[in-house]
Amino acid sequence: MTWFQALVLGVVQGLTEYLPVSSSAHLVLVPWWLGWRIDDRLAFPFDVLVHWGTLVPVLIYFRGDLWEILRDGWAGLRRGSPLTTSGGRLGGWVLLATLPAAVLGLPLKHWVEAVFLQPPTVAALLFGTAALLWAGEGMGRQERGLDRLTARDALTIGLAQALSLLPGISRSGATIAAGLALGLARPEAARFSFLMSLPALLGAGGVALRDLGVAGFPPEALEPVLIGFAAAALSGYLAIWSLMRLVRRRSLRPFALYCGLLGALSLTLFLLRGGQG
Repeated sequence: MTWFQALVLGVVQGLTEYLPVSSSAHLVLVPWWLGWRIDDRLAFPFDVLVHWGTLVPVLIYFRGDLWEILRDGWAGLRRGSPLTTSGGRLGGWVLLATLPAAVLGLPLKHWVEAVFLQPPTVAALLFGTAALLWAGEGMGRQERGLDRLTARDALTIGLAQALSLLPGISRSGATIAAGLALGLARPEAARFSFLMSLPALLGAGGVALRDLGVAGFPPEALEPVLIGFAAAALSGYLAIWSLMRLVRRRSLRPFALYCGLLGALSLTLFLLRGGQG
């Protein structure tokens, strides 16, 4: 893996992790489109550690929310009633929403990994993201705040997040669409989706780090990992900042059109290559 490939893939990871267009699909399709053949010994540690680079912008951008969750949650735990404050409830619903993906992630792990090796399948799943975004924008009155979120709502959004175990289904797209369908205002749906990304990325990264510990870290992966990590962190912050501004005024349907177009172009390229992935 060259420094240029590491930079490109880091930027792609950072931007697409938070924009509702599926980071997993882009990390599969971009090298495939460009004809890059990256050594699996380098690709695996790169994917694992650069994925954690996208945690940094959430910690920075939502530091106020996270401080409130930790402060109120700790105070509530000491009183034996962690869900009685706004921050405690929000933290509780974030953890509750994480459960479906956590429960399904390990049993489906090998099956999901097999899909990563099938670019045409990943391209086809982008149509699923497009459908979710389009439908979510057309459902609900989109005026509720997170203070009116319930445990059932959190679990519903969590089930949507579980769909994103499949590469091609956007995690942010599925969770924001579910929030919109439940009547959350668009900025509130996006805010909850981003807060949900922390336990989701930490959990997935923890499993991947365990696998990386077994496989070993090749010394030649250090430079591309550092480049990719920095690129993912910076571009991830830009993606969050941009999307939070956009959702205050605009629909997410242009992202649905983008996912549909990318899926169609990728499948067309697959056919033009004679069905060779």
